[in-house]
Amino acid sequence: MRVALILAGDIESGSGGFYYDRRLRDRLRERGHTVDVVSLPRGSCRRRLAPNLRARRFAERLSRFDVVVEDGLAHPSVLLANRWIDAPIVALVHMIAWRARAATGDSPDASGVAERARSGLSRRLAAAVERRFLRSVDAAVYNAEETRRDAAGLGGPGRCAVAPPAGDRFDPVVSASEIEARARDGPLEVTFLGNVVPRKGLDVLVDALARLDAGDVDWRATVVGDKTIAPDHVERVEDAVAAAGIGDRIRFVGRLDDEAVAARLRETHVLAVPSRYEPFGMVYLEAMGFGCVPLATTAGGAGEFVRDGVSGVLAPPDDSRAVAAALRDLNDRVRLATMGVAARRDYEAQPGWPETLDRAIDFLAAEHARTEGSERRGGRGGERRRGEASERYRGEDRRGERA
Repeated sequence: MRVALILAGDIESGSGGFYYDRRLRDRLRERGHTVDVVSLPRGSCRRRLAPNLRARRFAERLSRFDVVVEDGLAHPSVLLANRWIDAPIVALVHMIAWRARAATGDSPDASGVAERARSGLSRRLAAAVERRFLRSVDAAVYNAEETRRDAAGLGGPGRCAVAPPAGDRFDPVVSASEIEARARDGPLEVTFLGNVVPRKGLDVLVDALARLDAGDVDWRATVVGDKTIAPDHVERVEDAVAAAGIGDRIRFVGRLDDEAVAARLRETHVLAVPSRYEPFGMVYLEAMGFGCVPLATTAGGAGEFVRDGVSGVLAPPDDSRAVAAALRDLNDRVRLATMGVAARRDYEAQPGWPETLDRAIDFLAAEHARTEGSERRGGRGGERRRGEASERYRGEDRRGERA
C-alpha cells in the first residue's frame, strides 16, 4: 500500500501520540508498505484552520495514495480536504480533543461570568468541529475502547478497530523478588511522568503530597516532563510546592531521554499521574513493566488495563484527598510489593508493539481492499453523504457480528 500519514506538528515530538505514529510508520515500512508523513501546522486555531483554504490542492496531492491516515489531532486542518480525497480515509484517534479541552477546565483567571461563558462556548465549538471531522472519514483506528465510545457519541464511523498502545518500549527485565526487595526500604519514591500541563494533574498530586504527614509517610517525588508548554501552570505548581513547604522533597528534572526515564522507573515505587483525562495512558503501562504501581484516575482508558486496588489505583479526577489516601495506603510496604508484582503480571498480559501495530495495519489493508479495483469516487459531496455511508457500514458490521 501507499499510505499518507497526516499529522499536526513534528512526528519526532515527545508525546505518546507521536510515539505511536512513529511506531506505526516504521512498522508499515517493515511490512513493505510506502509511507509519506505529511506534517500540518500546530498552534493557534487560525494556523490549524489555514490549510482548509487550499483544500482542493491538498486533496490532489494525496491522489496517488491508496489509504490516507489522519491523526485525529490534525482534524481542524483537513475538514474541507476530506470532501475531495478519493482514497479511503482512516482517522487515527489518540484522544477526543473536546474532552481534553474540557478536562483542562476554565482558566484560573476566568473569574467573570463572561469569561466562563466564552470558555464554555470554545469547548462546544471544539466538539462541533471534531464531530464534523469524525463524520468525514470512512473508518477509524482508536487507541482505547473509551476513545471509541466517545467518538461514537460524536457520530464517528462504524467501521473501526481498537489497537491500544503497547508498554514494552523499554522491555524491562525485572523479577518479583526484585520488586519486593525495592518495596521494603527507603522513602516512598513517587514519580510524575508527563508534560507539565493542566490536564496531567500535577497540581493535584502536589496538593496530595502536601496532605501527607511527614511523620507518617516518608516520601520523595520526582517530576519528569516538559515545563515549557504551559509556563503559567508550571509557575502555579511551583508556587504551591513552595507554599506547602515541600520543596526539599520534590525535584523537577525536565524532559529525559529513554535511558534516563528507564533508570528513573527502576527506582520508583509509584508512578503517579492523576490526569484529568487520559485517553489511554501508555506511561502507566510502561511503568507497570518495572513493577511500579500506577496511580491513575477514572477519567479515560487506564481502567482498561489497571485493576483498581490490585495492580494499581484509579482515583477520581481532581480529588487530591483520594490521591493522598492512596499514597498513604501504598506506604504499607507489603501492600506496595504485592501490587507491584501484580502490576508486572498485568503488563506481561498486554500485547506488544508488533501485535497492536499489525492489528492497525491489517485494518488499513482491509480498507484499501474495499476500494481496490473500484472507480475512484472523485469527491464526496459533503458531510451528509459521508454520514449516510457511515450508517451503511454500521449495518454491515452488525450483520458480520451476528454471522
